[in-house]
Amino acid sequence: MCAAAVAQSPTPGALHLPGEPLIGAAWYPEQWPEQRWDADLTQMQKAGLNVVRVGEFAWSRMEPREGVYDLDWLERAVRDAERHHIYVILGTPTDAPPAWLTAKYPDTLRVDANGRRAEHGDRRQFSYSSPRYRIFCSDIAARMAERFGHDPDVIGWQIGNEYTDESFDGSARQQFHAWLKARYHTIDALNRDWTTAYWSQTYDNWDEIPLTNAPGNPGLMLAHRRFVTATWLSFQQVQIDAIRPHIDSRQFITTNLGGLGWSDHFDHYRICAPLTLASWDDYVGQGHLQVARNAAMHDFVRGWKRQNFLVMETQPGFVNWAKVNNSLYPGETRAMAWQAIGHGAEGVLYWQWRDALNGQEQYHGAIVGPDGTPLPIYPEIRETAEEFHRAQAALAGTAPQSDVAIILTYDSRWALDFQPHTARYDQLKVLLDFYRPLAQVAQSVDIVEASAPLNGYKFVIAPALNVLPPQLAKHLLGYVRQGGVLLLGPRSGMKDENNSLNVERQPGSLVPALGGRVEQFYALEAPVQVSGDFGAGMADIWGEMLSVHDPATTIPLRYGGGNGWLQGKPAMIEHRIGRGTLAYLGALLDPSLMHATIAEMAKQAGVQPVFGPVPAGVEVCRRIGGGREVFILINHGQTSAKMALPAGMRLVVGDAPGGNILLPPQGVVVLQR
Repeated sequence: MCAAAVAQSPTPGALHLPGEPLIGAAWYPEQWPEQRWDADLTQMQKAGLNVVRVGEFAWSRMEPREGVYDLDWLERAVRDAERHHIYVILGTPTDAPPAWLTAKYPDTLRVDANGRRAEHGDRRQFSYSSPRYRIFCSDIAARMAERFGHDPDVIGWQIGNEYTDESFDGSARQQFHAWLKARYHTIDALNRDWTTAYWSQTYDNWDEIPLTNAPGNPGLMLAHRRFVTATWLSFQQVQIDAIRPHIDSRQFITTNLGGLGWSDHFDHYRICAPLTLASWDDYVGQGHLQVARNAAMHDFVRGWKRQNFLVMETQPGFVNWAKVNNSLYPGETRAMAWQAIGHGAEGVLYWQWRDALNGQEQYHGAIVGPDGTPLPIYPEIRETAEEFHRAQAALAGTAPQSDVAIILTYDSRWALDFQPHTARYDQLKVLLDFYRPLAQVAQSVDIVEASAPLNGYKFVIAPALNVLPPQLAKHLLGYVRQGGVLLLGPRSGMKDENNSLNVERQPGSLVPALGGRVEQFYALEAPVQVSGDFGAGMADIWGEMLSVHDPATTIPLRYGGGNGWLQGKPAMIEHRIGRGTLAYLGALLDPSLMHATIAEMAKQAGVQPVFGPVPAGVEVCRRIGGGREVFILINHGQTSAKMALPAGMRLVVGDAPGGNILLPPQGVVVLQR
């Protein structure tokens, strides 16, 4: 193996937001008497909050009757926020249409896969494909933008709220058929690409093709997910087009993507492309912060646009939708906020500011109670805000930069979701099994789309690049030839762009470059022994029998006992290509052997930890920019940690008496080199 020629990550720099880390909450003035607004905003200001999100559920207040608009109350709320030195992010209210709209125009309501039409009384009851609904969305968004597009206190716009449910109504069906025709051009081409000769699935015209989310032809299933992405994208674009002509260039446009960061109904890379920045809703739910998982999700979100992002919602202690809605530990909410900043967040907003008196989320955590006085979490959020302010100068203009990356595609995720082959195969767990050791070794990881520029990375891992079209394979091979080290995980290269099996076998058109291939794959009933250059351990859940066709291809790992088909066969192969290395790991390894394998490959690629050794349980985050290198260290452990203040670094946040950094449980320090 050898190191890549270039060591700098391609991650773009930080965004130009108000010049300070944002910390705030979702605020719903429409739910409260106006005489309460000033008291709420005063409490926010005392807590150090500097931003609120307003309006995303207030359509019935903005347009109480069709064609009758009232934005004056919203203007007064914005002015009140401004007087308290609090910025405003305005949400278009299109996630929750008013009753008059859905009652008069039932064609705007979503239809589920079983043909049931949604009713009023919840949210997300709209059909994202309804032409009529899009007209109403465009109208209300444009009127808001005309009113607030040059408002000095409004810094940005959020389109809708947490895109979630697709629709199966008549308009969606017609649009699906039109989308298929535009993509495949002829019904014969579609039949060929989907291999519809199987089970007499051959179609004679476009109208015969079902719109469904049920299991079926893999080509149809993948096409439906791509259509869902395209429909959300066009739904979003209607509102972008309504807003953008009326706003200042300083105002950003985003949408808050939910699903705990791992929603799989649509492609987040495509959705975020036309937005100014990405934002997501970061929740723990039941239990406590899973450090590596949450870190990976932040890195995943940062990769949607390969730039810094916003956490538009996070929990102030607890939620109301988990099986057990326990509260985070004291200090855990603060540590969670700093983790977000460390991984590239430009700000953190809590959901929500004040307990709602009624509605489906009465029990959700908040910062102040229904009487407007602070809840126990308030001092912790105030402390976090104070620390954000102290770190403002150090963080300004910085962003994470990494020498290593994990690459993904939604096509691959969907293909494996459709046909996991074993109920034990959990894609998020597989991702984290690769992410944890890589993060431990490098202390900074990018997670990006596989088609993104890769030349700045020394080491790249593709945990499960199941769908591998020839053009993508060419892109990856180009990265290797210029000096990169690429590790493909199991199940890579099995499918082409139509979700059909690659005729070259795995890993598809990379077989000649690899000098080997997958002869067969096996869902494992029991663990299998694996040993070789990186040590010995076990493989479980999934194992692939590899073969070598080129004498220059080496075999770092082989299977031992536990499965007669695999015994003695290669579990991992690698081949030097140009100045780089292409490797294929055909098994899911136990944590120890996985760490050893990734650590050795990273070492040979020239990867070094960005900070250096830290005590167990301490997470390292790095941001670079403006000639500064900033480190955020967070102790997620249950015991205190102590370490020497590194030479050449100054303390920005935290304690270092006598030159020793003290990190209590949930403790945070910010250092600047």
